[in-house]
Amino acid sequence: MGLFDKLANMLKMKKEQINILVVGLNNSGKSTIVNHFKNPNERTSIVVPTVGFSVERFEICLLIPDQGVFFTAFDMSGATRYRSLWEHHFKSCQGIVFVIDSSDRMRLVVVKDELEILLQHPDIANRRVPILFFANKMDCTDALSSVKIAAGLGLEKIKDKPWHISSSNALTGEGLQDGVQWMVHQIRECVANSKEHR
Repeated sequence: MGLFDKLANMLKMKKEQINILVVGLNNSGKSTIVNHFKNPNERTSIVVPTVGFSVERFEICLLIPDQGVFFTAFDMSGATRYRSLWEHHFKSCQGIVFVIDSSDRMRLVVVKDELEILLQHPDIANRRVPILFFANKMDCTDALSSVKIAAGLGLEKIKDKPWHISSSNALTGEGLQDGVQWMVHQIRECVANSKEHR
């Protein structure tokens, strides 16, 4: 069962559209993580870097006829010239997955800059959009721990949005499930809170 299947089963939504934005610097493992989100029979054996962005859509049919969950994952390129494209999807996203190469110590300051730009954007700044950070490539010998990455990025300063950091290995899928479970919980809370305030 793919991660999106599990997400659908946990959310138990009817014909709901869930938009997830997947961002991070180039070579952080975004496309490999998105590949794990797919159903096993739809996964590709060779993952190539994203140019611009790619859109992955899934419909997961539940046991009851005419019920299903629709997912759209926007896998955004992390190359410098394409990062400006991220903001075009801020308004429609319900959750953000920010992938970090935990072995790329030199560019952690660049990650911090891009995160601050994202958090200050008008389409994100005033919304409680849950942000899931994957500290990816945790299997590398020189990888920073998720605690050190959180400290390096100043994540403790994010007070107005739910956030979570999870160590991961996109190649094996290790750590991805924990992150998805957290995101499910947050999306549930956001949906429930929005209904209460209507």
